[in-house]
Amino acid sequence: MSFTEQYAKYQYFLTSSPAPYVAHVQINRTSKLNAFKEAMWLELRTLFQQLSSDPEVRAVVLSGAGDKAFTAGLDVTEASQNGLLNPDGNLDGARKAARLRRHIAEFQECISAVEKCEKPVIAVLHGISIGLAIDIACCADVRIAAANTRFAVKEVDIGLAADIGTLARLPKVVGSFSWVKDIALSARDFGAEEALRVGFVSQVHESKDKAVEAAVKMAAFIGGKSPVAVQGTKEVLNHSRDHAVEENLRYVGIWNAAALQTNDVQAALLSGMQKRKPTFEKL
Repeated sequence: MSFTEQYAKYQYFLTSSPAPYVAHVQINRTSKLNAFKEAMWLELRTLFQQLSSDPEVRAVVLSGAGDKAFTAGLDVTEASQNGLLNPDGNLDGARKAARLRRHIAEFQECISAVEKCEKPVIAVLHGISIGLAIDIACCADVRIAAANTRFAVKEVDIGLAADIGTLARLPKVVGSFSWVKDIALSARDFGAEEALRVGFVSQVHESKDKAVEAAVKMAAFIGGKSPVAVQGTKEVLNHSRDHAVEENLRYVGIWNAAALQTNDVQAALLSGMQKRKPTFEKL
């Protein structure tokens, strides 16, 4: 079965392989500016779990289909109609809360699948990138933006606090807590250059096509390196973000007690001495 055939089952995501060991995932609901409904976030979890364990994939690029939007966030109309924003009125307050709590936890878990993917994920933000776009982008390892990107943490404007990850992750992604509170409390728009200035994105390109091109090039470069080393580096960096230095040193020591037994170390050293590009087995 070809790579394309393996990922053809997903209704709302297009997945291709533009370079060896690279998967390019596009959010595909262009008629609704790639806004998410429940079926989409459930698919997102399954898709990234498959990518995480696929030995043919070593890096993932995530963008939105079409030129208008990465994603316009949650499809509020759909969520209202299916009861997500307005649970059964016949339930008492405690039972409504329990139902909502379970639903929110599942939604969070689906978006967190991007962060939990063993492979590095490069998000390409472009056009409208609001609400859930920020949640997803915060789960990515690297963020690249097109110059026309319009960002916003939009939840305050629909009467709630963001609950799918932005408020937990964004303060750890950028260097200024003041800036995070500025954009989260006001729900104001901000652009690619401001996002670059505060460190939310690491590159800005003149167009979506150029941004995707840069992301694929980066992903292919990463894909040529030892998957043992790359996946271990992602794991240890994510652990370091959430733990004290001493805890992380102990963790990486235990991790590398296993990982250093790989043949990839010898392959990398020999290729360096022989001045040739190394090749590494699938993981």
